Amino acid sequence: MKRFFLFLVFSFIGSGLWAQTFEPYIPENDMPDVVKVLPAPPADPSAGFDYDILRYMWGKQQRKDPERLKMAVRDAIWSMDTTLVILGEPFGLKISKEETPAIYEVLSRGVTTIENIRFRPKAHYFRTRPFAYFQEPSIFPQDDEWLATEGSYPSGHTIRAWACALLMAQINPASAEAVFARAWQSGESRVISGCHWQSDVDASRHARSDRASPPVRRTHSPLSCRRNPRCRHSR
Repeated sequence: MKRFFLFLVFSFIGSGLWAQTFEPYIPENDMPDVVKVLPAPPADPSAGFDYDILRYMWGKQQRKDPERLKMAVRDAIWSMDTTLVILGEPFGLKISKEETPAIYEVLSRGVTTIENIRFRPKAHYFRTRPFAYFQEPSIFPQDDEWLATEGSYPSGHTIRAWACALLMAQINPASAEAVFARAWQSGESRVISGCHWQSDVDASRHARSDRASPPVRRTHSPLSCRRNPRCRHSR
């Protein structure tokens, strides 16, 4: 049951450019069908969709801040290694295949397991992305054509960041607040980019941080930063 509730909320943007592949702990076909669990995205028109529009306008205003725009661009990079670098900063440890192979494997395979749940809801709802709805460019106009061919709901990038933060918090509880704060910003980056509605992002954050997946429970003790002096994050 805990595994079900953790996995049911994660969905991930399938970017078509797969530079890295990792073997999931649980095959995609054995994962819950979140179409049967998650609420449908807000209808147009509805109060929920009105809020999505307000947040889209908010995101456009955020682009005027050069530093926030830079963060949104960095958060959009579809690379597991980049995600681990971004969240590795608040985690308190430089994570790489070479320097921290055990943690790298757990995070890479664990996140892959969770994010595979995105496929069914994306295909089922095939929601139009904000930039396409308003016929305006996103912050990645060169990618808009192919991005418009994939459903917006839920947000895959948010799933990747949130799933990674969830696993990191299990490995190094002392870093949890900082890691989740940065993962939250990654989700907001998707609204700022114009590639996702706020409700797409919100649907990707439904897992509670106290629900641990089998991969985390299986490796929590040997990888815990309580026993790993290389984790520099102070309590």
